[in-house]
Amino acid sequence: MAARFPLGRSNLHITCKFSYGDAMRLTRFTDLALRVLMRLAVADSDEELPTTRDVAATMEVPYTHTAKVVARLQHLGLIEARRGRGGGLALTAAGRAASVGGVVRELEGAGDVVDCDGTVPCPLRGACVLRGALRRAQEAFFAALDPLTVNDLVAAPTGPLLLGIAGGGAGGGGGTGRTSAGASARAEGPAR
Repeated sequence: MAARFPLGRSNLHITCKFSYGDAMRLTRFTDLALRVLMRLAVADSDEELPTTRDVAATMEVPYTHTAKVVARLQHLGLIEARRGRGGGLALTAAGRAASVGGVVRELEGAGDVVDCDGTVPCPLRGACVLRGALRRAQEAFFAALDPLTVNDLVAAPTGPLLLGIAGGGAGGGGGTGRTSAGASARAEGPAR
């Protein structure tokens, strides 16, 4: 059974950290990491490789945040970064086949949804049923993402939309996307 989640233009908000007043949601770091993987999954092998700056402009996020995400994804072996002329970012075969649940688990960490043992420990922690229930809910959340691969995330209609945002593909302006990707996305306004 494959769970499918709606993917907006540049906001994928499924989350796993819980603080009072918030719902379960992914950290911004994980959100951006999934979007970077998706952008690289639709990159045409015949086009010039997108750079970290290109991806940041396409996703409309700060370069510094994107650079940190790229470094982490490279460390995990999901992407490779090539320097110099003809360099840029490319999704590895492992990155393309990576389980979304596995990626989210790795980036979010293994912490509990709630901090029962924090600076002021919860007086109910020794006999609390809620902590276990929330742990099971968190694992069910990850398990729903496990069957999905990065490649699945860019199936239609998402993949063609990403190509349009990135300045490649049919009607997207073609070319390398090096200078036009962010500019054309801003000029055309948000795709809905």
